Amino acid sequence: MVCSASYIQLGLYCSPYNIRKHLEHNGIRNCVHFSKTNYPKYPYKSQCFFHRRERSISMYAEYKLPNQNKKSRSVIVRSELASSGSPGTSYQLSEIQLGSKIRGICFYTVTSFIAVFLFVVMVVGHPFVLLKDRCQRNYHNFIAKIWASMTIGPFFSVKIQGYENLPPKDSPAVYVSNHQSFLDIYTLLTLGRNFKFVSKTAIFLYPVVGWAMYLLGTIPLKRMDRKSQLQTLKRCMELVKNGGSVFFFPEGTRSKDGSLGTFKKGAFSIAAKTGAPVVPITLVGTGKIMPAGMEGTVNAGTVKIVIHLPIMGDNPDILCTEVRNVIADELELVRQD
Repeated sequence: MVCSASYIQLGLYCSPYNIRKHLEHNGIRNCVHFSKTNYPKYPYKSQCFFHRRERSISMYAEYKLPNQNKKSRSVIVRSELASSGSPGTSYQLSEIQLGSKIRGICFYTVTSFIAVFLFVVMVVGHPFVLLKDRCQRNYHNFIAKIWASMTIGPFFSVKIQGYENLPPKDSPAVYVSNHQSFLDIYTLLTLGRNFKFVSKTAIFLYPVVGWAMYLLGTIPLKRMDRKSQLQTLKRCMELVKNGGSVFFFPEGTRSKDGSLGTFKKGAFSIAAKTGAPVVPITLVGTGKIMPAGMEGTVNAGTVKIVIHLPIMGDNPDILCTEVRNVIADELELVRQD
């Protein structure tokens, strides 16, 4: 068996056939050639080995090599798809449907076009909002509802269950929900409530969308900064005491498989200290339409919003457990169906 030590170190397999080195073969190096005379089982075939950095595309393809000996030869090229995005997450190119890609492009085109136009409308009315309605910002929230509804309307439908459980617009509350997809924000904005989201500070730098979030009164948060977390909780408490509402994703991140993660207790501490009710909301379907890590695709489907009865209490731990159980039970019912 002929085998290069460097191939063994790199974790590549060896071949029982002689190795011939080719410096220039359409970018392919180090090929094992099987001649028809010596190895009739592998006529005119060459098995090629790649450097680790060259093994980055997942496919099996045939390439024609230059005809050195006036004979036709072919090379079977084998490579792998390197994992990309979040750790442990990889997707085969064959699994990404062309239709979903096209829908994704159309989705971002539509939402960008609408956002630019409506952002101008928000800017024009912003001085009046600051003077007359700094806390609720009904004008801005109405525009945000229009933006979200016009964006998702052509791509998927939204069904709402338990709409009667929503508190009045001017009633302070702490809303919490599971988090599955980038589409969760769009879906929740269609409810038409004046809650303020808590978002990481980097989002505010995004053109148009980030600026619009600032006008809406979205509360910034530096996730790994303890001082920023305390300031965010303080600002949320002041907002609720003044009659406003806040919205939290207590998992802190999007679920990659639809399962419900561990809840952080910040939202429930605010509710316990201010006496505001916690409104649990279960989102179903957004993770299938636009899975976490695949924001460039939009699959067909339907989203369901389940609004549960408000829960009140003065113990953050008990509130956290009760709310999580309500959302977890609803997700379990959906899986059983």
